[in-house]
Amino acid sequence: MNGADAALLRLAALNGIDTEWRDYRGEHRHVGLDTVRALLRAVGVDAASPEEAIAAAEERERRGALPALLTGTAGGVLAVPLGAQDPHEAVAWEMVDAAGVAHHGTAAAFRSEAGTPQLGVMLPAESGEARLRLRGREARVRVAPAACHRGALAHGRLWGTGAQLYGLRGSGDGGLGHLGLLPGLVRAAADAGADALAVSPLHALFAADPGSSSPYSPSHRAMLNGWMADPGGLPGIASREALAAALDVADGAAALEQATLVDYARAIPLRLALLRALFARFRALPEAAEPREAFAAFRRAGGATLENHARFEALHAHHFGRDGAAWDWRGWPAPYRDPGSDAVMRFAADHADEVGVHAFLQWLATRQRDAAQAAAREAGMAVGLIADLAVGNHPGGSRAWAGTAALLPGVSIGAPPDLLNTVGQDWGLTTFAPGPLAAAGFAPFIEDLRAAMAHAGGIRLDHVMGLARIWCIPAGAKPHEGAYLRFPVADMLRIVTAESVRAGAIVIGEDLGTVPEGYGETLAAHGLYGIRVLCFEREGAGVAPPGRYAAHATATSTTHDLATLAGWWEGADIPLRGSLGLLKQGETEDQARDGRAQERQALWHALAEHGGAQGAAPARAEHQLGTAVARFLGATPSPLVLLPLEDATMNRDQPNLPGTVTEHPNWRRRLPRPAEAMLSEEPALSVLGALDAARRVRR
Repeated sequence: MNGADAALLRLAALNGIDTEWRDYRGEHRHVGLDTVRALLRAVGVDAASPEEAIAAAEERERRGALPALLTGTAGGVLAVPLGAQDPHEAVAWEMVDAAGVAHHGTAAAFRSEAGTPQLGVMLPAESGEARLRLRGREARVRVAPAACHRGALAHGRLWGTGAQLYGLRGSGDGGLGHLGLLPGLVRAAADAGADALAVSPLHALFAADPGSSSPYSPSHRAMLNGWMADPGGLPGIASREALAAALDVADGAAALEQATLVDYARAIPLRLALLRALFARFRALPEAAEPREAFAAFRRAGGATLENHARFEALHAHHFGRDGAAWDWRGWPAPYRDPGSDAVMRFAADHADEVGVHAFLQWLATRQRDAAQAAAREAGMAVGLIADLAVGNHPGGSRAWAGTAALLPGVSIGAPPDLLNTVGQDWGLTTFAPGPLAAAGFAPFIEDLRAAMAHAGGIRLDHVMGLARIWCIPAGAKPHEGAYLRFPVADMLRIVTAESVRAGAIVIGEDLGTVPEGYGETLAAHGLYGIRVLCFEREGAGVAPPGRYAAHATATSTTHDLATLAGWWEGADIPLRGSLGLLKQGETEDQARDGRAQERQALWHALAEHGGAQGAAPARAEHQLGTAVARFLGATPSPLVLLPLEDATMNRDQPNLPGTVTEHPNWRRRLPRPAEAMLSEEPALSVLGALDAARRVRR
């Protein structure tokens, strides 16, 4: 390695890029220099002259400029960068807390483990916003609580269920679930004893493209999915039936409702047609009418974020509608790539109604989401809705177009090869660039958290390891040709705890996959709950008993990316994965079936000891399996057990199969009947009854 290459690697390390990593087999890997250069460009660093870039970074450190936002824990010590000065010099500081009270002190500087001069400033005992004044400089400070909000989970043995919103059924739904169906579901779940309902992500997708239907590939994480709004959500203006009759689409809607899968290509345009018709009637109301005033207030409060998103949706429909190759805003004519350009302003003025309808959909969806959480709490749920925050944004979407989120250009995020995905994963998403994010005072991250936590009792952070590091793949490279990009995890976690307490929302971190050493303990110390999945919890060759489950993690029977309990038990996933080349490397279908038989027997043995299972293991998934699993999970010390609707009803259909796009009906499965009806009949009555009884023991 020559001097220039060594400097390049040092520059990468200074910018949070790991140039080495260990794969799932424990083998040491080196990141290619082309990948290093691409990631440096993505984080905004010129890699052409690494020595000059290093010198510039050292000069910035020497000057000791204060970050846009400092974070610390209430009652603790705030580490403040000082720059190149005598590390023993006493420095006077002043901090004004959120209540306007000034705190003063003098402290000696010290050197961090990395050797940089820092000052330790005592923080107020109360969390909140503060301002630090130091040697003529000033910085914002976020004083965070020690841990996330825990609420009833601090002492309770609670349980909940989970639902894929698109798959819910209801009268006149047009073949696609909607937010208006949630209040009925939460009431039925609460009647069964549930305290929470986890829902699939509600982020904005792409209204003009029904093919972009994955809830985990959002256009904008801080906006809602407008076509998930219920057209019957303003009954004082129009019913779904009246709107369908006026558009003469009732027969088409009824046909879609009979399907077992969501037909997005037909269902989304139909839904949007009904919503546009509702908007037309809404606009006919007097401006002084309460709904019109409420919408106007919502639009003012939404500010630039809401307006930019509404304009993007209108522009996306315009360009994509004219040219199917113009799906991505980065391929639009140059004036339309800048949300502040004169061309965009003229377009918004000329298409005010189209922009307005997308703002209206945000208002309507927000009202309906809030109504669902209100219904959950009124029904007695201790938590209510648990929202899902996807790990990133689509680079061709609204958030990236707005240019306000400090996103990584030219890079997609994913995962390196592991035991289940031996070629690695490329999710087609992007995420924050750590340096620009910090320079923005973490505002985009805070905005996303607040949007997810708004009027929900909790959130699930998809791929929570992304708060510490995330696998980044340069454009055109294969998943295994990526590298880990590190984030200021201490700042990120303090912001999560602060926002959690601010909103009164629990936080669940999806910590499945390759987890950095010690990271689970760090999450637990900050009050984030991990996830433990039944099939992954092993003890030797057997299944770990309930007592081995972590008390700082939720427990669940499965996830949306795995086979359902019934599907796993019957091996329905094996031939599917075998036909698509998704089995473990070198494994045949027969070997997979043999392995599953052993795993099934081990689970049945554990259920016989701890879940009340009796007799020989059944060949097919039956009531006894579901109730035994419910009792087993209910006996764990996990503060919250989540049993998806698919497992409560012993459904065999897997919602999503990672590694596929069109080969499997991902995100299209519909429940066979309305969820409320299914919860009031077998097998859900027995399964959820067993879970509720087990959770109430020693509560």
